[in-house]
Amino acid sequence: MMTTGWSWYVIFLVALNIGGCAWLLWWTAKRRPGDPKPEDTSHVWDGDITEYNKPLPRWWINLFYLTIVFSIGYLVWYPGLGNIAGYAKWTSAGEHDADKAAYTAKLEKTFAPYQGQSIDVLAKDPNALRLGRSIFGNTCSTCHGSSAQGAIGYPNLTDDIWHWGGSPDDVLTSVMKGREGVMAPWGKVLTGMGGEHAVDNVVAYVRTLSTPEQSLQNNYMAAQGKKMYDNLCVACHGPEGKGDPKQGAPNLTDGYWMYGDSTASLRETISNGRHGSMPAHGPLLGETRARLVAAYVWSLSNGKAQDAATAR
Repeated sequence: MMTTGWSWYVIFLVALNIGGCAWLLWWTAKRRPGDPKPEDTSHVWDGDITEYNKPLPRWWINLFYLTIVFSIGYLVWYPGLGNIAGYAKWTSAGEHDADKAAYTAKLEKTFAPYQGQSIDVLAKDPNALRLGRSIFGNTCSTCHGSSAQGAIGYPNLTDDIWHWGGSPDDVLTSVMKGREGVMAPWGKVLTGMGGEHAVDNVVAYVRTLSTPEQSLQNNYMAAQGKKMYDNLCVACHGPEGKGDPKQGAPNLTDGYWMYGDSTASLRETISNGRHGSMPAHGPLLGETRARLVAAYVWSLSNGKAQDAATAR
């Protein structure tokens, strides 16, 4: 909805253009005293090619007038004059909503048999998984990839590593309500506690959590990093680095690094933090479709998806 001033400005421009076209057509469609004869324009080329100034055929002029009448009728029926809605009250948004409602009603018949079913039950139904895979491809693959193996900053959904819990209900909650994972920036705090090498020391210690064969006795940096880990990081990741699914704190002992396992990436994570956002898809998909895609996602790490994918 435009302001009143802009609305009147648009109305003025439209009326001026229509009126101008009508006047121009009327003014140029007739001859006036003093006009040269149609054959007397003095525009001659190559001795025998002459430009005439004959009036336009009447049928052509009438067709042009008809287009002006049509444009006026269009503006009466459809919106086009500022904020004036038109007699039909038509809007592109209204037509979109009507089409969406009709399509949604059609889809509901397809999804009705799966309404309210638990995730683990849906994961055993090949038809449900095919629907879930289709929804995943349309909605989730942009971030997680068509193979659901994720990318830097986007979790792999085909393994058994779940930052927010991997139970059927946990996966459904992630799809329906989304997740907001925040890793606070600890660079300045660590530097203040342990000097300029503090971040690198913590990186060294965190690496040992996923490689238990390494000994802190032979790794001075890791031993120093453990002291700072025990003071700061243990609150979220736990004393053994196992993480906490309730707050989305990842397990540091499994060797999976969502933002990359390079020293530079780990240093960036610890120094400047990370902020990962999983949008809530409940409002977009509705509960039944969210259940179907959650069942498909859950099945990817529980051995059901591959069987369903081939059961066509």
